[in-house]
Amino acid sequence: MHKVLVSLLLASSLLLSGIGAPLAAEQIRKPEEQQSFFERYTNAAQDVILQGLKLVGVRYRWGGNDEESGLDCSGFVRLVFKDSTGTSLPRTAREMSEVGQQVDANQLKPGDLVFFNTMRRTFSHVGIYLGDNHFLHAPRKGAEVRVENMDNSYWMTRYNGARRILEGN
Repeated sequence: MHKVLVSLLLASSLLLSGIGAPLAAEQIRKPEEQQSFFERYTNAAQDVILQGLKLVGVRYRWGGNDEESGLDCSGFVRLVFKDSTGTSLPRTAREMSEVGQQVDANQLKPGDLVFFNTMRRTFSHVGIYLGDNHFLHAPRKGAEVRVENMDNSYWMTRYNGARRILEGN
């Protein structure tokens, strides 16, 4: 997991240093299957991912809505989307599961919302898909915002679906 986080942070610094604009122009010219991992990000997805990565390490707090006092999973997702794209999302993971467009697991793109059954009810947990089967979320009491691998058996057995919020993603 440490290697994934380091890779994502490196990617973030490259995007912030101005590589994003040339890639956006290049994206118009290349078919999707020929694009690199970075070129597949839309500008909005880049903003969401970078904003989410800024919150890695923030402590979990049930019902939490802000960075200072802590964030729960839906509070984390709401804050990231509000601060990065101005999008106002519902408060709960369940309500978020009804927004946007449904996405098949094999069609996931960075910035999509991924949902899990972690409390014996569907859509009780939400995170932000990063790509390469990894997602960013606020997991549980006693933990911090972090990156997880969806190939982990815990997440695989609890996966409920995904929604696309970002236009053109």
